[in-house]
Amino acid sequence: MTIGARVLKTGMAVALAIYISNLIGFPSPLIAAVAAIFTIQPSIYRSWQQIADQLQTNLLGAAIALLAVRLFGHTEIAVGLVCIVVILISIRLRMESTIGLTLVTVVAVMEANTVGWTFAVQRVLMVLTGMGAAFVVNVAVFPPRPRKQFAVQMNEAYRQLSLLLRTAISNEMKEQVYRKEKEKLHGTLRKLEERFLVFEEERKLLARTRQSHARKLLLTKQEIKVLHKGTDLLDAVEEHYFPSAGGGEWGQRFDHQLEELTKYHEHILLKNEGKMKPSALIEPNEEREGRLIEDLTRYLQEDPDEHKRLVFVASAMFEYAYHLRRLEKLVDQVQQRSEDKGREQDKAEG
Repeated sequence: MTIGARVLKTGMAVALAIYISNLIGFPSPLIAAVAAIFTIQPSIYRSWQQIADQLQTNLLGAAIALLAVRLFGHTEIAVGLVCIVVILISIRLRMESTIGLTLVTVVAVMEANTVGWTFAVQRVLMVLTGMGAAFVVNVAVFPPRPRKQFAVQMNEAYRQLSLLLRTAISNEMKEQVYRKEKEKLHGTLRKLEERFLVFEEERKLLARTRQSHARKLLLTKQEIKVLHKGTDLLDAVEEHYFPSAGGGEWGQRFDHQLEELTKYHEHILLKNEGKMKPSALIEPNEEREGRLIEDLTRYLQEDPDEHKRLVFVASAMFEYAYHLRRLEKLVDQVQQRSEDKGREQDKAEG
C-alpha cells in the first residue's frame, strides 16, 4: 500500500491546524482539524474555490445560527431546523460540497452561544484557521500536478487497451483475466475524465495562457476519445466477431490491422512526449485499409445476412483509426505552435 500525496497532505494540514489552534489559544483544536480535512482538494483551483465557497456558506451558516439562538433559543429542534435551512441554502447556491463543514459550524456556534457571544465568534475563527492551514499545505507541499498524473494514467490506459486489442481476435487470454483487465481499463478511463475536469477548471485561473491551454485541452479531450473508441472496438469484437459465421476467415487480417493500430497509438503518445524523430512516418498504410474495405464489401455481397456482423467490427476499427489520425494532427499542431512560440521568444531575447 502506498501513501498518496493527498493523504499525506491531509495529515499535515490537520497537524498544522492543531498547532496554530494551540498557538492562538483556542480551547479545543477539534473544529480547526475538521475544517482542514474538508478543505484539502486535488487541485489548486479547487482548493481556492473550496476556500471561497466554504467562507461564504460558513459565515452565512454562523449568522443564521446566531439569529436562531436569539429567536428560538438553543434547543434540539432549533438546531435541526437551522441545519435543514442551511442545507437548502447551500444547494440553492450550488455549493453542496460545503454542506458538511457548514453544518459543523452551525452546531458549534449554536452550542457555544449558550456560553456567550465571544465563544460563538471563536468557533468561526477555528473553522477559518483549519481552512487556511489546509490551503497553505495544499499549495506549498507537493502542489497538485494534474498534467503529470494525467500522462501517467494515459500511458497506463494505453497499456491496458493495447493488451486487450492485441489478444481480442486471437482470443488467447483467459476469460476471467480479460474481464479483469477490461474493468481496470474502464476504471482508468474514469480517472482520466476526472482529470480532464480539473484541466477545464484550470483554464479559469490561467488567463494569460488561455489560448495555449485551450489547444492542450482539445488535445487531451481527443486522447480520451481515442481510448473510448478503442474500448468500443473491443465491444464490437466481443459482440459481433465471434458470433459471425465468417469470422475465422478474416481473423488474421483483422488481427494484423489491430496490431498496426495499437502500434500507431503508441507512436502518437511517444510523439506527444517528444520522443519520436520529426522525420518518422508512423501512420498506418491507408492503401491496405482501402483494400480491406473493398474485400470486405465483396465478401458482404456474397451473403449479406450471414456476413454483415463483420461490418460492425470493421466500422469500429476504422473509426478508431480515424480518431487516431485526428489525434496525431492535433499533436502536430500543438507542437508546431510551441516551436513557433519558442522561436518568437528567442528573437525577442536576441
